[in-house]
Amino acid sequence: MNIKDRITILNNLETKLFKNDFLLTWEKSDDDLKAILEIATILKQMREENISPRVFDTGLAVSIFRDNSTRTRFSYASAANLLGLVIQDMDETKSQIAHGETVRETANMISFLTDFIGIRDDMYLGEGNKYMREVASALDEGFEKNVLPSRPGVVNLQCDMDHPTQSMADLLHLKNEFGSLEALRGKKIVMSWAYSPSYGKPMSVPQGIIALMTRFGMNVELAYPEGYDLIPEIVELAAKNAKESGGSFNVGHDMEDAIKDADIVYPKSWAPYHIMEQRTQLLKNKDAKGLAELEQLALLNNAKFKNWEYTEEKRKLTKNGDALYMHCLPADISGVSCKEGEVEGDVFEKYRIKTYHEAGYKPYIIAAMMFANKFEKPAQVLQSIFEKGLKRVRY
Repeated sequence: MNIKDRITILNNLETKLFKNDFLLTWEKSDDDLKAILEIATILKQMREENISPRVFDTGLAVSIFRDNSTRTRFSYASAANLLGLVIQDMDETKSQIAHGETVRETANMISFLTDFIGIRDDMYLGEGNKYMREVASALDEGFEKNVLPSRPGVVNLQCDMDHPTQSMADLLHLKNEFGSLEALRGKKIVMSWAYSPSYGKPMSVPQGIIALMTRFGMNVELAYPEGYDLIPEIVELAAKNAKESGGSFNVGHDMEDAIKDADIVYPKSWAPYHIMEQRTQLLKNKDAKGLAELEQLALLNNAKFKNWEYTEEKRKLTKNGDALYMHCLPADISGVSCKEGEVEGDVFEKYRIKTYHEAGYKPYIIAAMMFANKFEKPAQVLQSIFEKGLKRVRY
């Protein structure tokens, strides 16, 4: 589909993205989500056609990463640059936070000429999304009191509850692999726990997947060993979404049974809900000894389920023996990045390039979230950009 046709589709969507933060996918309407996918696709096509979508001449996009990141960090920087913003990473160790600077103060001090703040805060259960909302509230006050000339938009780059830029990139990947959102109806996607030799992986990716894919009529299977539960409220939300969309949602504790006849598999490790609750309290109390003991306990428990690995034998159980493999990366690849992990080395290699394509949608998804936040009528702005046809590479 060409850019003009996509702009027409976008123009017919009823959205409430303008001047609204993007913190959780389940806070957004179906049209909101479809608009993000269309804007992301248009921006990607514009770059492929050497059209510059720079809509900012000056301005900052501030990033706050409270956990390590490669793909999301560079995707955020790429998205900001694509639209013409300069990226500024906030290193909290070099700030005045250690000297007692409050969230409310920090949020305003970094925002005088800032258009967006992207935040990754996934280490503390019950705290990451809460922190993003504290920043958002501080920005509201700063703008209302004329401290800030404009109110920066906040983008969730991963929290304890959701990873919306990842799940939306995954949805765009699926849309393109299967041809349309409508074509996803009835497709079976398995979000499965998988063994990892590490501990403390966030629950936000599996939670984001089950909460989002159940909205599009997919048959979603959540599989994990008993005891590796996710946040109960989000699991309940996924069931509700499936009922409303005409899809299905099931929870099971047998990986092989779950992946039978699957169209898509997403084997990904995560820490159990109760472990993350304990970990959060220990981190808050700065209990290094307790954290070390908890880590050993969690790793010993993980080791009981080394058979939860996506192997060639399991792949053959999927639809036509060739379900689309997905992962947010980096995957724990057996015999490659670790001795034993989430996925067998040869199986991962079959789909490695596909996972790179999957990851490659994230910069455009983030840019789309920024674009929709800044412009009330994004279709009209994109039409103007297309008609001007300014070249990204001019020589």
